[in-house]
Amino acid sequence: MTASEPNAKTSSIRVASYNIRKAVGLDWRRDGERIVRVLAEIDSDFVVLQEADRRLGPRPGVLPTKMLSDDLGYEFADFDPESPSHGWHGNAILFRSSRFSLVRNRKISLPTLEPRGAVSAVFETPVFEIIGVHLGLTPGTRRKQLRALADHTADVERPVLIAGDFNSALANEQIEGLFDNRVAALKPGPSFHASRPFAALDRFVLANFTGKTNSFVHTSELTRRASDHLPIVIDVDLGQHPTNGTSVP
Repeated sequence: MTASEPNAKTSSIRVASYNIRKAVGLDWRRDGERIVRVLAEIDSDFVVLQEADRRLGPRPGVLPTKMLSDDLGYEFADFDPESPSHGWHGNAILFRSSRFSLVRNRKISLPTLEPRGAVSAVFETPVFEIIGVHLGLTPGTRRKQLRALADHTADVERPVLIAGDFNSALANEQIEGLFDNRVAALKPGPSFHASRPFAALDRFVLANFTGKTNSFVHTSELTRRASDHLPIVIDVDLGQHPTNGTSVP
């Protein structure tokens, strides 16, 4: 892939979402370089990661950042400069800084009984937002978290793409209803368990998108053993939107 000039206007982006299980594969080896090789197969502009950090202690990140930068051109949106983590509560966002400018990033607190949260990054040009999530384990908690995300997007005019592990096989219509049908929910297909996929736990939710989309589960020899989830991918056209090319509101 040849990166375009910084800030070059584009209407088409590719976003991947991947629960990497702290880079521990089905062979029980922690292999961050193997995850990077999976990301090279997908060749997306953005990657939303779940379980990107170790669970204990200061929660350091599990991926080789120099390899991500040198080989794939990725940079992490930094949600805590003082932390060795890639993200926050295991949620992280990678982007190609040669093509897109990060103009704002922040943490989104979600109602939970366990360490959970979401991360948000706004990019330009054009202006759009990506939110990475890893929702809770109980249905009641997930409903509260989805409503909190609905509140976050309620008055936002820019395109917003929510991606992550929803820990649920809810029908798309059920998720859309929690957002008062202001969004489109996409379930690319079964992404768990990687060895024999049967549950569509990973998905995308789109708000304020007018262009075409195409989503799929990325399956390869590597992905079948790199994690217990398969990565999901979406190609989305941002379309013509009033906030495209403008500053972040």
